[in-house]
Amino acid sequence: MDLAIVGLARSGKTSVFNALTRGHLPVGAYSAEAEIPIGTVKVPDERLDKLAALFHPKKLTHADIQFNDIPGALTWRGAGRGEGPGPQVQSTLDRADALVHVVRAFQNDAVPHPEGGVDPARDIEAFNLELIFADLGIVERRLERLNAATRSARAGDREASEKEMILLRRAKEGFEQEKPLFAQGLSAEELHSLANYNLLSAKPLITLLNIGEGDVSRQEEIEVEGRKAAGAHTLVAALCGKLEMELNDLSDTEAAEFRADLGLSEPPAGRVSRLSFDLLGLISFFTVGEDECRAWPIRQGTQAMKAAGAIHSDLERGFIRAEVIHWDELLELGSLAEARKRGLLRGEGKTYEVQDGDICHILFNV
Repeated sequence: MDLAIVGLARSGKTSVFNALTRGHLPVGAYSAEAEIPIGTVKVPDERLDKLAALFHPKKLTHADIQFNDIPGALTWRGAGRGEGPGPQVQSTLDRADALVHVVRAFQNDAVPHPEGGVDPARDIEAFNLELIFADLGIVERRLERLNAATRSARAGDREASEKEMILLRRAKEGFEQEKPLFAQGLSAEELHSLANYNLLSAKPLITLLNIGEGDVSRQEEIEVEGRKAAGAHTLVAALCGKLEMELNDLSDTEAAEFRADLGLSEPPAGRVSRLSFDLLGLISFFTVGEDECRAWPIRQGTQAMKAAGAIHSDLERGFIRAEVIHWDELLELGSLAEARKRGLLRGEGKTYEVQDGDICHILFNV
């Protein structure tokens, strides 16, 4: 899973990146030409930990999330004058599975807000407009190329181009009315047709409110306010990037005790990981054994043969069947041998929809 951390100027993006990834990037050192910082976070999963305690594997592999700290404040308003994001940033945004929008909700007189005052609702609206502006530019350029190509195209090719142009014009009209793609009432088929354009206002979005240390006790209240401002299309969470970044220097036990004193239940990486899974409709299935216990993230509703391909393409190509048992059933039985003995290791075919927490052993022949 690949997430891009984005935000307006002085929102505290890099502090949040450090908090999530246990990184130590210097705050405020932005350079559009430098390599985009990347941090990988293991997704906490108590189910996998309990299975590992049963099997004592040589290797334990959690699912992971890759965070990209996009440098600077994103703006496409000067793109026509060569002032938009550079190719490296644009490429990273294009391939991201979702965006994490860091919104400033902290006061700090030493770091004044560029707009003169802290206003999360205003900043959320401004950022959404930037995404719309970026998408409008993509659609306009594609329409220009299609217009030129359609005039000289053969009848069969012209029909497909004209159909594409109709859909793009609808999207363009929506953008001009300041509507992001998700709010334009397009069908699932139409959205699928536009997927190759990597339109940013169509990407799943997490809104992270970066609060001050004095507001940590009001975290839930601030999140409620944030949901009203952000709208129903995004998942909202609040965290104090500066505090969480500083806690990375403590041991896990010391940090947990500090969070408990503040009424915080878990590190931010765990919470953002769960939000990311919910946002993208992901679940995890497991493979277990003495060599390795591993979590495999897949889309909810994925069938067994396709899920096998998440492990290796050969398993999908030569799929015969999957032997399946839910993780808590296996934990109660104590071993795969006992599950087989009791007939509780089910044989499932290629159309079986893998469930969250399933343990799968794939039988295949290539």
